[in-house]
Amino acid sequence: MQTIPMNVDENFRRLRDRVETAARRAGHAVRLLAVSKTQPAAAVAALAALGQTAFGENYVQEALAKRAELAALLGRPDALEWHAIGPLQSNKARDVARNFAWLHSLDRAKLVAPLARHRPAASGPLQVLVQVNIDDETSKAGCTPGEIAELAEAIAAAPALSLRGLMTIPAPADLDRRRAAFRRMRELFEGLRANHPQADTLSMGMSDDFELAIAEGATLVRVGSALFGPRKP
Repeated sequence: MQTIPMNVDENFRRLRDRVETAARRAGHAVRLLAVSKTQPAAAVAALAALGQTAFGENYVQEALAKRAELAALLGRPDALEWHAIGPLQSNKARDVARNFAWLHSLDRAKLVAPLARHRPAASGPLQVLVQVNIDDETSKAGCTPGEIAELAEAIAAAPALSLRGLMTIPAPADLDRRRAAFRRMRELFEGLRANHPQADTLSMGMSDDFELAIAEGATLVRVGSALFGPRKP
């Protein structure tokens, strides 16, 4: 039997209030993406009942299994919007293209063709963010800032894909360094929009820094532990 993490209802209402307050202060709209990796389908269903519709998953097979369970729990799993947020391997491009609404982690041009080829026409374009390794960490996925323009052009040229913006995960440093990283990302985002005005999403900020990210321009925040509690090892 699946166990729903404690206080999910209370956590969601508190988190939603904090996001809305930060968004008002920043003067722009912000979407909340609930990061549901490692969480049971019952926890996703509980949040869906409260009005949360967008969920982020790192691992494709876990997400597909969870969606199958939700078909029985909700009876309307298509009402949820699934975002693939983990590093994308070439052999998972087909599954992502066929089963997700959004991809946050495109970081190399060779992924564009398989994503476009496998995207079902009936599903509409796959919404794509370019992941940027803003702090140049050797252990982290993402393109360099200098590679954004080329990737953006490749995505924009594929009718089965829709370029929506940028995503980043800054280095786990102090808040001042993270603020600087978020600020650089906003500058890169504004540069992207100069050539691709349809780009409207800057995905950055997680449980411990989403309010700072919103203040620096985030339009979508990815939150897991603040909703579900500490992740199980």
